[in-house]
This record gives sequence, C-alpha cells and structure tokens, in this order.
Amino acid sequence: MRAMSSSSEKIKGAAWSNGVGLIKRIEIIWVVLVVLCFTALPDLSFAKSVPMVPASFSDIAEEARPAVVNIRTTKNIRGGGRVFNHFFGQPFGGDDMLRQFMAPFMEQQPKSYEQNSLGSGFIVSPEGYIVTNNHVVEGADSISVKMYDNKEYDAKVVGRDSKTDLALIKIDVKGFAYLKLGNSSDLKVGTWVVAIGSPFGLEQTVTAGIVSAKGRILGSGPYDDFIQTDASINPGNSGGPLLNLEGEVIGINTAIIPSGQGIGFAIPSDLARGIVEQLKSSGEVTRGWLGVGIQDITPDLAEYYGFKEHDGVLVGTVYKDHPAYKSGIKPGDIIIKVGDEPVKSSHELSASIAGHAVGEKVDITFIREGQMKTVKVTLTKRDDTEENQLSLSQSKAGFDEFGMSLSMLNGDNGSKFGYDSRVKGLVVTDLEPDSKAAQSGVRVGDLLVEVNHRPVENINQYKGILQQIQKGASVQLLFIRGNSSFIVVRMIK
Repeated sequence: MRAMSSSSEKIKGAAWSNGVGLIKRIEIIWVVLVVLCFTALPDLSFAKSVPMVPASFSDIAEEARPAVVNIRTTKNIRGGGRVFNHFFGQPFGGDDMLRQFMAPFMEQQPKSYEQNSLGSGFIVSPEGYIVTNNHVVEGADSISVKMYDNKEYDAKVVGRDSKTDLALIKIDVKGFAYLKLGNSSDLKVGTWVVAIGSPFGLEQTVTAGIVSAKGRILGSGPYDDFIQTDASINPGNSGGPLLNLEGEVIGINTAIIPSGQGIGFAIPSDLARGIVEQLKSSGEVTRGWLGVGIQDITPDLAEYYGFKEHDGVLVGTVYKDHPAYKSGIKPGDIIIKVGDEPVKSSHELSASIAGHAVGEKVDITFIREGQMKTVKVTLTKRDDTEENQLSLSQSKAGFDEFGMSLSMLNGDNGSKFGYDSRVKGLVVTDLEPDSKAAQSGVRVGDLLVEVNHRPVENINQYKGILQQIQKGASVQLLFIRGNSSFIVVRMIK
C-alpha cells in the first residue's frame, strides 16, 4: 500500500509539474504574440485618419439634382449637307451633265435638315442663369432646357467663351434651386466627387469617383487646367456639375478620352467663376494681353543663357506697339514673376496675365543678361487676330557648310516673315536634304540670331565667326522659330 501510495504521489507530482510547465509555456506564447503585434506588424494608425467610402451619396444627389438640367439644341443645316454638295457640285464650272441627270431626284432631297444634340448644365442663380459648355450650345438655333420635374423651357445664350469652353444661358423663369461654386483650389487628389448629368440622354444620372489628378493640360487651349476624375463621364455629361461632398460645384464636366475608361476631365470652378461673372455682366470675356510670344525654358536654353533655374518663361518675340514692347521688354528676357506671383511655365504666365483686367497695371519681373529687372506694364485686350503669323518663303541662295541657305533679315522682308523690327539675324530660306542642319532639326523660316553667344546680323559677320572656329569644334547656334520660340542647335564644324 505504501508503495502504491508513493507511486501515486509521484504520478500526481509529475502531472502537477507538467501542468505548471504547460501554463508557463502558454504564458510565454501569449507574451510573444503580444510583442509581435506591436513590433512585427506594420503601423496601421494612419487608417483611422483615412476617410472610407461614404455610406451613401443619396443626400448630395437629392439636394443637387433639382438644379441640374438637360439641354437639347437644334441646328438648322441648310443646302443639303456637305457630302451631298461634294458629290453633286460643279467643281470645274459650266454645265454639269450629272446634275442634269440627277435633277429629278435632287429636287426630292431636303434643302435643309435639323441637327440635334444633347448636353447638361446646372442653375447658378435663382434668376435662371445656367452654366454649360460652349460646345453644347455653339451655333444652336434653338435651346430647350428640361428640368428635374420634366418641365421644359426655352433658353437663350447670354454669352460664350470658346477659350475655356464655357457658356452661360438663361431661362425667363425665376425661383429655381441652384448650386454654389466651391473652391477647386482646396480640392485634393483622392477626394470623393459626384458627377450629375445626362449621359447618352439618360437624364439625372449620378456617378461617383475620386479626383485622379489636377492641373491636366490636354492641348485644347491656352488656359487648360483640368481636374481629372474617374467618376463615370460620357457624351451628354458635358456641362454638368462635378460636386464635392458638401454639394458644391468644384468642376464643370467637359471632356473624355474616347479610348480610355474612367478618365474624365472638368473645368475647375475657380477658373469658371470669373468667366461666368464676365459673361453675366457683359456677355463676353476680355483678357489681359501682354503682347509677347513665349516658351518654356529647356535644359539647352538654360545652359546657353547660363540660367541655373529652369523656372521662368523665355520671351521669344515682343509684338510691336503692344504692352510689353512699350515697357521695354525684349526677346531673350526671362519672365519670372507677375506681380508677387512666380511663374514657372508659359502656361502659368498665360493664365496669370489672362486673369488680370484690361487696363490694369501689373509688375513684370524678368532676368536680362543675369540682372533682375521689374517694369510696370499696362495690359490691353487680347485680340488673337493681331498676333502675327510667320509666313515662309524660299530663295535660291547658296548653302553654307552646314547645308543652310541664309538671307539677312531687313525692313523689307521682316514684315513678310512676321518678325519684330528690332530683331536682327539671318533667316533660313532653304536646306540641303540630309545636311547637318537638316539632321539637327533646323527648319526653313528659322531665324539665326547668335553663334556661340555672338550676335549675327549679316552674312559677312556670320562667316567671320565661323572662320574663327576650329575644324571639328562644337558650334552652338541660337534660332528663333515660329516668331516666338528659341531653339539651340549644336553642330560639329
């Protein structure tokens, strides 16, 4: 019995010891797990500050949709259409036998037909003013606006601006719900937005997405500054609002990439605000005009001019008797500020000047030969028809060692080529095929103004400079192109 008791006690003691050991091992495992949670796993604290998908967009849609309209336009196309006239016209004059043969059938063809289009818009004031795209109403003979409650009203164009593709129309009924323009400058990439419009004629369609990018330049005009969004936008959405989560309009839906999916573009509300105000007050938009041809600074140009910074805008041409000309700005100046606002690109400079009123005096800060200067310029009204166009002509003059035929620019041919009278240089009138100049990108009409930083005004001066350059040495030639752009070309002599 004692032996059995002793054996039993040993078994119980071993069991107790094993149990305690197991508990300790479990405790150790838990400690390790806790440590791993705080050390091995990534920090997820940022997740608390990131807003997730809104539970619903219904409140925004419910408040905004009564102010969003469907726009239908009609254009009367007269004369049977372009294709019809192309086949049955008389390109060589005289009696057309085909037309005589087809006359009985042609008399049955309509002399005019109606072309219909659809778009969107939104009411911006209780007086019945509606914002939309210029391309929605341009050339329309009649405009019909369909409201949220299916009531329809005739509308008239108050004003249009093709440069920004904005238009303001009006219906003669008051008291409607309207939308406020928000501040697109406060918009951040990744922010949720809502688009409302009539894609493919499907009225009051609501889509949602995020802001994909800002400041997109599509090449559609000098004032491109689009908001890119992946909120679904399709034909018929044009002119409709892009809303933030507060229900404010932060963009006007305008463009899509046909081959892309989830890529739409909207005009920022900050740009639209001033345009809408001008259209409402005067029916047109006037923009400040500096009177210069400009270009961005390339690394080659920065090196050539010894300009360390790439920010700024290079003046290529100064139009005679325009504001910059009267203020003493010259080709080759690098504009770095308008007032207190720095400018980093030609797009920024154009937008900045256009944002100032006609007749306003602005300070233009620029760099000339390493020295910073500031002049006060009184802006005039921009008139695109006054911008000189470069016309090209060729001559039979001989070719230089680079394969260029050059002619001195003077008062007689300067106006023909569209160059400012103060500009001196040699114009390229012809190029030898496969020559060094042709292979380096030189074009007929380019104006050679400097060789290795030395001004060139006539043929003898040009030849004299080349004679001083050793065979096999690199030659830098500075050209003006297109009456505004500076081009640096490097060739080996």
